[in-house]
Amino acid sequence: MGNWFKTTILLAVLTALIVWIGNIFGGRQGMILAFILAMGMNFFSYWFSDKIVLKMYRAREVTPDQNPELYEMVRFIARSANLPMPGIYVIPEKSPNAFATGRNPEHAVIAVTEGLINLMDRQEIMGVLSHEMAHVKNRDILIGSIAATMAGAIMILASMARWTAIFGGGSDDEEGGLGAIGLIIMSILAPIAAMLIQMAISRSREYLADSTGAGFIGQPGALANALEKLGAYSKRLPMPASPNTAHMFIVNPLTSGKLANLFSTHPPLEERIARLRGQRSFSGPDHNGNSGKKEAEDAWRRLSG
Repeated sequence: MGNWFKTTILLAVLTALIVWIGNIFGGRQGMILAFILAMGMNFFSYWFSDKIVLKMYRAREVTPDQNPELYEMVRFIARSANLPMPGIYVIPEKSPNAFATGRNPEHAVIAVTEGLINLMDRQEIMGVLSHEMAHVKNRDILIGSIAATMAGAIMILASMARWTAIFGGGSDDEEGGLGAIGLIIMSILAPIAAMLIQMAISRSREYLADSTGAGFIGQPGALANALEKLGAYSKRLPMPASPNTAHMFIVNPLTSGKLANLFSTHPPLEERIARLRGQRSFSGPDHNGNSGKKEAEDAWRRLSG
């Protein structure tokens, strides 16, 4: 229920931003056109945003024959989480990273980079996959995909507004617009607002996905080790990712300074790792409600050995 509420708030705020941009461009008539555009984008985001993100990163689907080890690891985590088997995609990038997308658990996709497969050991890959499956379980994936699509639209409109202002366009005050000055202000404020919305939603969900995912495999240390490596590799091998989709990845794929980190869509890696280090391994029943500690341990050794 909480996530559906957050999705509604996200859509409402981003829709309001697009409507406001319409007002700047064309007054009352622009607002109406922008509202229609926003409603269409909301519908489009729900059904197609995952496909857009996968195509953006040239991700290709992987079959059990092409990568049986990866497929078996995802299958094990899906069973542990009591979730349908997601689609598995590989992104042709050297930098290790991963994200989950899709409108619901029945249409979920896990995407990992080639760098993750090549640079991480099996335990660390299991940790990363468990984190992404936790996003599926917690139904964060729809929020992430919608935020990416809507934020991208806002960035494009803001860029258009800057060029319109430069060439003397924009509605005057009598028409309900704010003219060239309003266009310039909007072109600055709208992307910042979209970024802050993404940041507020994403940070709290990352902590929850870490904790939930570690519980799926019963080994929080595996994800903690993976996060340490991911943090180091992301600085040495930055990924040419779009800022509009950076919040979807397990760690921020963009290199940034200390000031930029204050506005990152991800919580500090050090804090995430510390929380995982304090989480107990293999405690209590598994996620299917069974007392399956030994079975989970055996499966873990088989898959990660």
